[in-house]
Amino acid sequence: MRIICTVTNDLSQDQRMHRICASLQSAGHRVTLVGRRRAGSLPLADRAYAQVRLPCRFERGKLFYLEYQLRLLLYLARAPVDVINCVDLDSLLPGWLTARLRGKRLVFDAHEYFQETPEVVRRPVVRWVWSRLAAWLIPRVDVAYTVGPALARLFTARYRVPFHVVRNLPRRRVHSAQAALPPPILLYQGMLNEGRGLEVAVRALHRLPEYELWLVGSGDVEPALRALAAREGLTHRVRFHGFVLPDRLPELTRQARFGLNLLENRGLSYYYSLANKAFDYVQSELPSVQMDFPEYRALA
Repeated sequence: MRIICTVTNDLSQDQRMHRICASLQSAGHRVTLVGRRRAGSLPLADRAYAQVRLPCRFERGKLFYLEYQLRLLLYLARAPVDVINCVDLDSLLPGWLTARLRGKRLVFDAHEYFQETPEVVRRPVVRWVWSRLAAWLIPRVDVAYTVGPALARLFTARYRVPFHVVRNLPRRRVHSAQAALPPPILLYQGMLNEGRGLEVAVRALHRLPEYELWLVGSGDVEPALRALAAREGLTHRVRFHGFVLPDRLPELTRQARFGLNLLENRGLSYYYSLANKAFDYVQSELPSVQMDFPEYRALA
């Protein structure tokens, strides 16, 4: 079976999609992962499945979403495919149009509650548009799944479509025992976006004079975080690693003493989240600080 998975990121750092696509490929399907090419995109690693990046002139905002929807629709209109697997609401419209016009199966993978993310919640008009799009499209998919039971129950009740659960678990890794306590490093891995408690983590260094903070990832608030570290006199103790390829991430993670997942309750997407990093910390045997939100409490 030919499966195309669609996302809006540039593919390099997407551990979750690598796991999904590799699993589908190993099960005997022919898988293609489609994302976008950015100006600073890293070269793609060799994978068992095919990878396609669509070039976009715009990097963010309404023009980016409009351009990407059109480019993805044109790609899907002529690509050999049996099943279209749309990841999150921002790639669902081209997938639904293609599935309807070409008579293909449509699968919806809700990694998050898109219209409840902080970037959308604070913009009422944008939130209304995405909410109306969700109400129109999601009841029309053939199969739907999400990352945890709480979101599955919420989506099933709201959209009258059964949502299955595929937990956000990374591939199992076996690590050798560490001979000594790791150095005093607080580690955050993931996107540097608003609502992730990163400003709190930077300021907390004043109370933890022996610690450094390592931020592994990049995102919209990185310039503001660098400025905050400078204002607080903490530049030498906040290390920005940028994007790190997934294969290198476990080695870096095991150098830390504690992992951080400090999501703020700025919308239902974060409140009901089940982040990659939570399980990455567990697999690396790294003690971590998680928010007291339903899915993390259920795992405690």
